[in-house]
Amino acid sequence: MTSSGTAQPEVGGPADLGVALAAFAAAAGTPHQDAGTGPVLVASDFDGVLAPLGDDPLASRPTPAAAAALARLAACGPDRVRVALVSGRRIEDLAHLASPPPGALLVGSHGAETGEVLAPLRDGADDERSVRADGTAARVRLVPVALDEAQHDLLADVAAGLEEIAAPLEGAWVEHKPSAAVLHTRLSPADPARTASTAAAELGERLGAHVMVGKNVVEVAVTRTSKGIALDALRERLGSPAVLYLGDDVTDERAFAVLGPADVGIKVGDGETLATYRVADPAEAAAALTTLADLLDV
Repeated sequence: MTSSGTAQPEVGGPADLGVALAAFAAAAGTPHQDAGTGPVLVASDFDGVLAPLGDDPLASRPTPAAAAALARLAACGPDRVRVALVSGRRIEDLAHLASPPPGALLVGSHGAETGEVLAPLRDGADDERSVRADGTAARVRLVPVALDEAQHDLLADVAAGLEEIAAPLEGAWVEHKPSAAVLHTRLSPADPARTASTAAAELGERLGAHVMVGKNVVEVAVTRTSKGIALDALRERLGSPAVLYLGDDVTDERAFAVLGPADVGIKVGDGETLATYRVADPAEAAAALTTLADLLDV
């Protein structure tokens, strides 16, 4: 694990990150102290951070180490630690594929969708439980996305335009979300993919929508949101004295941008970043979360 500036990681980072994690754990307090502030917030992107990137988006799963660390952190209790997954995925897919522990907060579609994982009701009570990718059952409380008529019309135009761009491109496909449409080009030849991505961004700008460009994706949304806006909203809602955020994508830079001196930002993988720290891959990201759980003694 290495410390980084805005370009390349510096040498000697593991100790620096260890110190930062220890300070962050101290901000969570002890299990029996009087509550004076809100819980610390441990938030993370899913793909490329908790789960390795792959060609099949429906095959993504958190690594066993990441899943175990998240469960331990959530077990600290909502007065000390809140866990959140902040993703560009549809929130239903995020809840199913990530199989987050009860108590986890969910942010989907870069902040347009929000929810929370609840434990199934006991004693066979009637309940809206669902079985997740790991075979466990949980309930998810979702906040519906509300669009006005103009936004519905704009979304239809965005989706039609992206479908037209994707149609002739081998391997490209369009994902439809409640408030956005997304062009995916991970499986497409590089040069045509770049051309299609440029066309998708231009489409969004021409229609007056909100464009977000990530790794092999261009998302065109009809509501203004970002992972940074979502992270700020979670911090304010919880009253968190400190936030830890892990991300690997260009879209995660908006989350890193809102972090303050008491917070910990960890970039996963290569690329320029605003995060203070860097780890190489999801395995090292899981190791950082495990270290934090150890420091919290859970």
